Amino acid sequence: MASYIDIILRCIAVYIFVIIALRIFGKKELAQLSVVDLVFILLISNSVQNAMVGPDTSLWGGLVAALSLFVINFLLKKIIFRNKSVSDLIQGKEVLLVYKGKVNEANLLKSEISLDELNAAVREHGVADVHHVDLAVLEVDGNISVVSDDFQKRTVQHLPHKHGRKLRERIE
Repeated sequence: MASYIDIILRCIAVYIFVIIALRIFGKKELAQLSVVDLVFILLISNSVQNAMVGPDTSLWGGLVAALSLFVINFLLKKIIFRNKSVSDLIQGKEVLLVYKGKVNEANLLKSEISLDELNAAVREHGVADVHHVDLAVLEVDGNISVVSDDFQKRTVQHLPHKHGRKLRERIE
């Protein structure tokens, strides 16, 4: 039984270490993994495996390690959901990149996002130029959200008056 408690404590320690390391080394990498990022994550998981289970490489040792990770992950998500300051500490805060067509160079630099990466994200959202972006935000999950007036113009369609009346009659 003592060896299983040891596995649980080792798993919790490795879990917390990996979260802290990912937080320190940046969040934008988590949005879209490159081949280098994927290999890195696979190697990290392999390198900490022995640190979690120690000499116990049995089926039960592996199951205890996996269960420990599920439990600590579940608990941490509950804490993050209930506590904004813990959420900000672990996940970070969103970062404003563009406001009303003006790029926030300081936040781009702080987030280590190049202008080319920002322009690519803007194009992925269907906006031809960053100057047409009303708002672009680096979200806590590493994705870049883009809101533009162009999007509203393309997606909002006004019904002709006669169709609007028929629709109102059906609702009433």
